[in-house]
Amino acid sequence: MNTVQTPSPQAEAAAERFALRVTARLSSGTDELPYDITERLRASRMQALAKRKKAVAPARLAAPAVVHAGGGSAALGRGGHDGNSEGGSWWNALVSAVPLLALMAGLVMINIAQDESSVHDVAEVDAALLTDDLPPAAYADPGFVQFLKTSAQAPSR
Repeated sequence: MNTVQTPSPQAEAAAERFALRVTARLSSGTDELPYDITERLRASRMQALAKRKKAVAPARLAAPAVVHAGGGSAALGRGGHDGNSEGGSWWNALVSAVPLLALMAGLVMINIAQDESSVHDVAEVDAALLTDDLPPAAYADPGFVQFLKTSAQAPSR
C-alpha cells in the first residue's frame, strides 16, 4: 500500500516563493492594461484569495488523504485512525450502502402507491359498470359511442 505524505515545510515554503515570483511577474504587466480590466483582475484575485483561505483551514483539520495503488489502478480514500484503512472497510461499506437502501425504499414506496392507485381506478370502473342500468355488453357495441355523443348533445329534461 502506497501512501502520499503531506509536503514538508521546506516544500511549502518553496511553493510560496514560486507563487510570489509568479504573481510579481503577472503584476508587472498590468501597468499597460485599461482600468476596467485591472479592476476585474483585482476582484478575481480577491475572490481567489478568499477561496484559498477557506480551503486551507478545513484541509488542515481533515484526515490525511491516502492513495491506494495496486494492479494499475488507484483509489483515493481517507486514512484510518492509525494510518491503516483496512480496519474501517466494513464501516465504509455500511455507510456507502445507506443511500442505496434509501433509494430502494423510495422505489418500493412509489411502486406500492402506483399499484394502489391503479387498483382504486379499476375498482371505480367496476363499481360504475355494476351499478349502471346498461349491461356490460352494451359498452362493447360500436353504436354505443354514437349514442353517448347524441345523448350528451341533447338537452336534458
